[in-house]
Amino acid sequence: MPVRTAEAEWKGNLMGGQGHMKMASGSYDGPFTFKSRMESGPGTNPEELIGAAHAGCFSMAFSATLEKNGFAPKRVHTQARVTFEKVGDGFAITKIDLDTEGEVPGIDNGKFQELAEAAKKGCPVSKALAGTKINLVAKLAE
Repeated sequence: MPVRTAEAEWKGNLMGGQGHMKMASGSYDGPFTFKSRMESGPGTNPEELIGAAHAGCFSMAFSATLEKNGFAPKRVHTQARVTFEKVGDGFAITKIDLDTEGEVPGIDNGKFQELAEAAKKGCPVSKALAGTKINLVAKLAE
């Protein structure tokens, strides 16, 4: 399996400085600032990128779990909301809310919920973020 690479550089002080992040794949190459992280400024931030990674990984893991259990998903869509807040003297990602919707013919809601939880536990990004509370709301599309 390949090793994935990303890099970041920060120039200047915390409040007035500027950062730049890029993925080796070229899929993202852009700025981040104090405002893009702590307020609503242009650019991305580490939490947004973690959210994208988690939503993507969970969607793939859930699809694989469904298939492994005899269900052929048509679609799995996941939104990740990453909560970043002040904790004590510093900051922390305190929780991630995953909201997923799956279009899966032939599955009942009970089995859908069971397999969604299994996918959350097996998702490599969920495992990497095990120190963070991860909530899951799974909705079976009709």
